[in-house]
Amino acid sequence: MDLTLNGKNAIVTGAGSNIGRSIALTLAEEGVNIALFDIDEEAALGVAQDARERGASGVLTVHRTDVTDREQVEASVGRVIEEFEQVHILVNGAGGDQQGPFLDQSPELHEKLVNLNYMGAVHCMRTVLPHMIDHSYGRIVSLGSDAGRMGEYHEAVYSGAKAAVIALSKSLAREAGRHNVTFNVVCPGLTIPDDPEDVASTSMWAGGAIDFWTPERRASASRRYALRRLGTPQDVANVVVFLASDRCNFVTGQTWSVSGGYTMM
Repeated sequence: MDLTLNGKNAIVTGAGSNIGRSIALTLAEEGVNIALFDIDEEAALGVAQDARERGASGVLTVHRTDVTDREQVEASVGRVIEEFEQVHILVNGAGGDQQGPFLDQSPELHEKLVNLNYMGAVHCMRTVLPHMIDHSYGRIVSLGSDAGRMGEYHEAVYSGAKAAVIALSKSLAREAGRHNVTFNVVCPGLTIPDDPEDVASTSMWAGGAIDFWTPERRASASRRYALRRLGTPQDVANVVVFLASDRCNFVTGQTWSVSGGYTMM
């Protein structure tokens, strides 16, 4: 199926590792010109190199950007618009979590989680949306989480931030729909990188978390999923790229769980 993406221009945040990396690589396979935003510039450069080695035909640029810093976002988006002239697609992929009991976590950590998982998306949408409205075209896809749909044990603030991304996207879908700008959210379940070597230092799986998921633990966790396996970054990327395409031009304000049947709502 032709997704009509060849030649489109996209910004992908959190593009240096894990799900963001898979999204960027999958868009590149479709001929999309991509601005890769990540706080880890080296990781994003590695993704751009991977895309070129896989035969990507589009332009690939890397922008060291901390999405929690509004001024950095504005500066990076400004450079992208200068180079690409039009931004058709924004993927809010930057995010992360640190699990633990709510009362055992510091207020500083709570603020960090909200800024990364919610305010980062706010900054990017606020910066890109006027440009998309001016061009009467835009596809914005944000990564939520099933934790934001149902709440999750030891992920209270992360769950709340991801729920906020869902509500934000629905509200903006109502505001900006008349300008042909769509907003959708993709909510992964437990998604584990296929190859720990692909995990950059900014990933949720850094610091030994990936090592926790031994084959035995993966098998045990997979029994909670209707499809009896855990998700991969590519599973999520496939849906994100579909929503970013004109095959979904009549879909907006929707929340898509990509969780192998862990949640059904």
